[in-house]
Amino acid sequence: MTQTTAAARQAIGAYGEEMAARHLTGLGMAVLERNWRCDEGEIDIVLRDGTTLVVCEVKTRTSLVAGTPHEAITDVKLARLKHLGERWSLERGVRPSGIRIDLVAVLRPPRGPAVLDHVQGLG
Repeated sequence: MTQTTAAARQAIGAYGEEMAARHLTGLGMAVLERNWRCDEGEIDIVLRDGTTLVVCEVKTRTSLVAGTPHEAITDVKLARLKHLGERWSLERGVRPSGIRIDLVAVLRPPRGPAVLDHVQGLG
């Protein structure tokens, strides 16, 4: 991958995460952390929805050539996100009533407005 391609992918990802964060806070959720990383992986956005901890995976695409953002969420990915949510909670000393995995899929075509789909409670 060239540096230009990597930078473009990073910019597209950042755009999608910003759209997702605005959408989720508009629904009344509180962003607790963005792009949390540990040796086992990364959580795009960690939020609080009432007493529930929400681990949000953001997938941004410019086309559907490589499949939909939804197709990128496998059972293995879901299990990892749940584990990461539990680890985040332990490390931060947060004791939520539950952990929910959400997906925000963003399709940003070359022309026209971006389309956002928020799927709550995967897995």
